[in-house]
Amino acid sequence: MMKTRLILVGGFLGAGKTTLLWEAAKRLSAGGKRIGLITNDQAPDLVDSALLERTGATVQEVAGSCFCCNFAGLINSSRNLAVNERVDIIIAEPVGSCTDLSATIVQPLKDKHKKEFMLAPFTVLADPIRFREILAHDPGSRLHKSAAYIFRKQLEEADLIVLNKTDLLKPAELKQLVALAKREFPGTDILCVSAATGTGVDKWLDLVLSGTKSGQKITDVDYNTYAEGEAVLGWLNAVVKLSAKGKTNWAAVCRKVIAGLQAKFKKKQTEVAHVKVFLSTSSGFVVANLTSANGIISVRGAIKGSPVKAEMIVNARAQMLPDELEKLVRRIIAGMATGSIKTIISHLQSLSPGRPRPTHRYPSVV
Repeated sequence: MMKTRLILVGGFLGAGKTTLLWEAAKRLSAGGKRIGLITNDQAPDLVDSALLERTGATVQEVAGSCFCCNFAGLINSSRNLAVNERVDIIIAEPVGSCTDLSATIVQPLKDKHKKEFMLAPFTVLADPIRFREILAHDPGSRLHKSAAYIFRKQLEEADLIVLNKTDLLKPAELKQLVALAKREFPGTDILCVSAATGTGVDKWLDLVLSGTKSGQKITDVDYNTYAEGEAVLGWLNAVVKLSAKGKTNWAAVCRKVIAGLQAKFKKKQTEVAHVKVFLSTSSGFVVANLTSANGIISVRGAIKGSPVKAEMIVNARAQMLPDELEKLVRRIIAGMATGSIKTIISHLQSLSPGRPRPTHRYPSVV
């Protein structure tokens, strides 16, 4: 039986995992490969799933729990893609606040499912700004110390660390970050890419498609600190139906929503792990991203003409109580309805992740 190549791409919230999956799926599909993508979150209604479906790849979503706590969900989705959809390559993106994935996902896959899947080197993606703040112990960082603990543990267990968003750095800054990565994680391969521009993506694909060793490290993880690091984040997913009375610049609406959220976060002096807003219409889509309270808003995509109806998905992960985050988001959405746009929230869920309880945890490398 032919094995299906399975590529796991971990990394903290806002690292750019979805953008990398987008680029990889587009390139591999253009090369004649059938691609399957698996997204993962603590709740349904993911921007990631809605966006990645536009690549033409087959997308499965494992929602309601992380891969490590719902290992069966990962296996079922992977088998469906491999057997029913007959994909050649699966790329899976775990929840961005999860760590200990080598012990809880990679080792069980190697042990129990080695006849079905060929595992690529375990990739962990990192936002360079967050990387510098946490690894260089920036006193100005507002990310909770337990969330920063998760960030570091993710990097410790990687077979391959990928520093993303290098287009935002000067050559000297990038050189310093690479030196820092090599010092902090000796023996781990380091790669620099810009998923947004495509720089380095082909090299990354070459490494994960040809690599045969995965999950070569297992780290010691304090699950009390890990649980606290997840619990300090409020988690919100919402779907909003929009209708306009006249001509509407939907891209500007998308930017205004995320800018309004950013202003609220700044006022409350709370840190953002990641906020995504995906706005789709019959003639295109736009997606906006924010990866820190003081960060730059990124907007990409295009909508032709001025369709009167749209759907907006909001995914927000911020360092605040879920109820407080929900009130903030509802306030922004209500503010949209004061003009020529009518809003109806069709679904909204806010939560704080519970303590991780993995299905499996292997104490040593298989």
